[in-house]
Amino acid sequence: MATRWKKAAPPLLAGLLGTMGVLHFVAPKPFARIIPKGLPAPDALVAISGAAELACAALVAVPRTRRVGALASAALFVGVYPANVQMALDARRSSDSRYKAIAYGRLPFQAPLIAWALGVAKNAR
Repeated sequence: MATRWKKAAPPLLAGLLGTMGVLHFVAPKPFARIIPKGLPAPDALVAISGAAELACAALVAVPRTRRVGALASAALFVGVYPANVQMALDARRSSDSRYKAIAYGRLPFQAPLIAWALGVAKNAR
């Protein structure tokens, strides 16, 4: 089982990053809404983070660049965490329980994503 996961983890991580990167360009508004309030140019930051996710996906997908891509992915997951915090803060004022659940659920989900990326980096050859 562990060997199967080691083989499946990189393409799954690349797929997740690629999907989210594309979504940043196809549907940027939800991402722009959660950019922390003090940061400038939310639309530009959404595009930059989407491009970073696409770059990380490409790096993780290629065995020769997998380690650097996975480490960059872990750093990216740390870097976007403030947006998750902003989403949770904004959700406090919402009456939509589904939105609140998603907003609060994203906070602890970031740690396993970081661990996943670090595990891919560790297992890269």
